[in-house]
Amino acid sequence: MKFSRIPTLVFVSSFLILFPVIHGWGEDGHLTVCRIAQSRLNDAANSAVKNLLPKYAENDLGSMCSWADRVKFRYHWSSPLHYIDTPDNLCSYQYNRDCKDETGEADRCVAGAVNNYTSQLQSYPSSSEYNLTEALLFLSHFIGDIHQPLHVGFTSDRGGNTIDVHWYTRKQVLHHVWDANIIETSEERFHDSNVDEFIDAIQQNITGIWAEQVPGWETCSRNETTCPDVYASESTKAACAWAYKGVSEGSTLEDDYFLSRLPVVNLRLAQGGVRLAATLNRIFG
Repeated sequence: MKFSRIPTLVFVSSFLILFPVIHGWGEDGHLTVCRIAQSRLNDAANSAVKNLLPKYAENDLGSMCSWADRVKFRYHWSSPLHYIDTPDNLCSYQYNRDCKDETGEADRCVAGAVNNYTSQLQSYPSSSEYNLTEALLFLSHFIGDIHQPLHVGFTSDRGGNTIDVHWYTRKQVLHHVWDANIIETSEERFHDSNVDEFIDAIQQNITGIWAEQVPGWETCSRNETTCPDVYASESTKAACAWAYKGVSEGSTLEDDYFLSRLPVVNLRLAQGGVRLAATLNRIFG
């Protein structure tokens, strides 16, 4: 499956044009996923990623992992590739039923995008058909997005984007709470507002309390290169069990919500990073 348009990176005076960020994991969430992933690459994948990243990124995949959000205003066709809308309250995901955009075009969802850009990258080291740098940046971003529970949320509220809440005293939408507020509050409260310390804490859990689970996270059945249907199914279940639970229009979300949901956010970020690395290792290894 291929998308109809393969855009190109836009450079002016050696710098990528940046556009405003809209919903996805926030900057720190995507940075976390990609920093975890890059630390777990095998030699072949590490070499390929270094070759594909723009030179000014200085071999830091994390610095580019919000690029796909920044270009949504220029590449309007890419907006539906960041999420999946599932039927309200079913708490289940099915590719053939749910992976489509608002016009009904099949495969245009984040799971389809993960499959598509994985396939494109398998033509590395050279391709006359694909922009492999873009494919890497899209794939790295979309594996992050598919692990954010409300990116596989309900159709009627657009994954929590139309549910107004208060995050402590600040007015927000529920989707943004999961994109950014839980992460930012954790950084402020437990990590001295330092994203690197936040990432290090998750890394320590990956090699510590989650170590026995990690091989299961990395594995795809039937020797598939990536398995976004598994990731999406986990996310919609987490959306029902944690993101939406106990929340209604106008809810005030404070410590009870924050402290019980933070472990879910940390786990999904860890799984996203481990699985991005595993996918890149299989593609390039």
